[in-house]
Amino acid sequence: MSVVKINVLEVPEGKGDVLEQRFAARAGEVDKVDGFESFELLRPTEGTDRYLVVTKWRDEASFKAWMDSAAFQRGHAQSQQDSEDAEAGAGHGHGGDQGPGSHGTEDGAGAGEHGGHGHGSGEAPKGGPAAVGSELWGFEVVLTNESS
Repeated sequence: MSVVKINVLEVPEGKGDVLEQRFAARAGEVDKVDGFESFELLRPTEGTDRYLVVTKWRDEASFKAWMDSAAFQRGHAQSQQDSEDAEAGAGHGHGGDQGPGSHGTEDGAGAGEHGGHGHGSGEAPKGGPAAVGSELWGFEVVLTNESS
């Protein structure tokens, strides 16, 4: 049975483009992971500052294997370093984008950031954290109806 992981990222006004660019810069790595089924980055449209990073996995073990993978760690470490470099240059002392287990930090993972998800070695835009908070939701797929 497939599982869905949704990382809910709180993104301050004016940082949405940065978040989207960071995810796009690292897209593709998660596609290579055994058990990965799909990824979506959803932009808010109706009065919220929360982006959703939605990933679908064959099972919980596949998701956990991605979070423990070197590719996941590299992608999220680069996002963290970019944020720290930008903050140090601006004279601030806090780190990068946050996410439970760094799942969806755009660093994406999300899942996807993320990672986060699909966060490879692409060059991410500088400029500090694009997300100031996150929470991870998990679901099992009970019913699916997709058009062909």
